[in-house]
Amino acid sequence: MLVLSGRDIAGLVDVAALIAPIEAAMIEVAAGHAELPLRSMVRLPAGNAPVGNAMGIMGGWLGAPAGHGIKVLSLFPDNPRHGRSSHAGLMLLFDAETGLPSLCMDAAELTALRTAAATAVATRALARADARTLAILGTGEQAGVHVAAMRAVRPIGRILVWGRDADKARAFAARHGAEPAATVAEAVAAADIVVTTTPARAPFLLPGMLRPGQHINAVGASVPSMQEIDAACLPRVRLFTDYIPSMEPQAAEVIAARREGLIGPDYPVGEIGAVLAGGPGRGDDSEITLYRSLGIAAQDLAAAHFILARARARGLGIDVDMT
Repeated sequence: MLVLSGRDIAGLVDVAALIAPIEAAMIEVAAGHAELPLRSMVRLPAGNAPVGNAMGIMGGWLGAPAGHGIKVLSLFPDNPRHGRSSHAGLMLLFDAETGLPSLCMDAAELTALRTAAATAVATRALARADARTLAILGTGEQAGVHVAAMRAVRPIGRILVWGRDADKARAFAARHGAEPAATVAEAVAAADIVVTTTPARAPFLLPGMLRPGQHINAVGASVPSMQEIDAACLPRVRLFTDYIPSMEPQAAEVIAARREGLIGPDYPVGEIGAVLAGGPGRGDDSEITLYRSLGIAAQDLAAAHFILARARARGLGIDVDMT
């Protein structure tokens, strides 16, 4: 079994390198060539943190590249204040033929890169071809890697960033060649592409902020207790997601919109893998598209396979005999 640290992973791949394997994995998912149970969450004591901690468990099987695996994460939202990742854990990949573990890797770096790569895949498929202005809502771990992801698939010429902490927003803007925005509305008003990357517990992207032709990537809220997008936005957008069985019980704005009667049982939702396989995507340049990212094990598996192959080819990592 090969063991790879976060530093090893960062030296082997960037977000652009993972776009192709993630795209192939999403096509596999849409074709039914995957087993993806819902993530399991274990609540943990918050300790001195202002919000609760949790342990997340995501396992699954992917048809191609063939294999199964599991990711175990400690989700500690207060960690970034102390210079630590909010998503700390391990990813295990198993050999499809023998069932033996083939890879143990840092899950924080993996999660950051594969999440942004999946967003890049969706943006390339759904955003207008002439989209050039990007709004990043949030200033944390995912915000920075999403700047690189969006630049990989669209000719981004202008970036606006909003964060609850104005000092952090200014620092982020300085690092990434962006402009700080005073409000969410100010950032979104100018944007062709919007990316939300926060752990918000109450929605801040409101329907009145949206304008025709935008593409929105909702990335930060991966469990029902978190919500970035107001439920009233959904009647205004064409909704896509990574995996519908994952979205329905875990996307808070979808749950709220159904409960409040804002959308009905026939409300159309597309899986991004189906779009990539030739299914319907953006209807026209005036449509507002929303990609709701929940994150699924197939993305972890595809990225892990790709990283393992590169590590073997370059002789990186530590081999451990588990027998």
